[in-house]
Amino acid sequence: MNAGLEGVVVADTVLSLIDQANGRLWVRGVELPELVARHGYEGTVALLWDGFAGNGLTRGAMQAALGAARQKAFARLGAWLPTAATRPLEQAVRIALAMLPDDSTPADIVATFAVGLPALLRHAASQAPLPPDPSAPVTTDLLRMLHGTPPAPEAANALDVYFTVMADSGMSASSFAARVVASTRASLASAVLGAWCAFTGPLHGGAPGPTLDLLDALAATDDMDAWIEARLRAGERLMGFGHRVYRGNDPRAAAMRVALQRMGPAAARLDFAATVEARVAAVLERVKPGRRLPANVEIMAALLLDAVGMPREAFTAVFAVGRSVSWIAHALEQRQTGRMFRPESRYIGPVVA
Repeated sequence: MNAGLEGVVVADTVLSLIDQANGRLWVRGVELPELVARHGYEGTVALLWDGFAGNGLTRGAMQAALGAARQKAFARLGAWLPTAATRPLEQAVRIALAMLPDDSTPADIVATFAVGLPALLRHAASQAPLPPDPSAPVTTDLLRMLHGTPPAPEAANALDVYFTVMADSGMSASSFAARVVASTRASLASAVLGAWCAFTGPLHGGAPGPTLDLLDALAATDDMDAWIEARLRAGERLMGFGHRVYRGNDPRAAAMRVALQRMGPAAARLDFAATVEARVAAVLERVKPGRRLPANVEIMAALLLDAVGMPREAFTAVFAVGRSVSWIAHALEQRQTGRMFRPESRYIGPVVA
């Protein structure tokens, strides 16, 4: 038995392929650089959902469908926002998802994230929610609904790159959770709610915020090497370093780095992040010779989300706007098998005579 299920195949999929050794990722046969350059977020959604939530889906049609769904989501805010706004953000999102009707469409579910998040953040700042612009791409509209003004093209593009490259990454814990729920023939909304609950853990979708905390702490210390060494010797995890799947170069981080560099002043922290990576490697070689702990995608993700004006307490929910399209695709693909997950456990308790 493998407690983490590494190496255990639980499903056949057409959604994505990860080449761990060479740091490459394909979504529906399209490699990541082409995904960013030619498809963007809405085009990636079309790829992931094609054959599951419709046939012959296109980027333009998906932008229109998601725009119309955002209007519906905005009209439904009154059903859950007054209650949810009194709770911490992750609980508030859980309430929003729990209030979705069981017959919600895939676009309805994604729109709940894209409209609900800026509405919750504006409510926390004593500002009224702004209605969506159905003609705009998701990233442009989300940033406008949050900040109250149209975003700079570079910021909207950076968030689009983030959503695109983070849309699907194989059988993650949240995607597996969505599949387990969907395998029982529960509603699609229920499957996404289950995925969200798995996603909020600090080892999964909750990682970017603590990664930014780590960078801030290192920027404030007078002795970076001593700070790193103390945590390594204490057995603490360095957020932003190490990954269960990508053991070297992560193509998602490379794409986000390029998007950040296009933002001009926002790229200033990239040099500091590179310094941190070099110091972690040097200290690790001294403390634990031979062990590698490369920087993972969360460092670039944290810097990018900060650069486009997202508060760090919202990083997990922002991440979910992009990743929710994958949860839906996994759930719909799992439905086609018609088979419910029913693994077995090994009893190790006392023997009853």
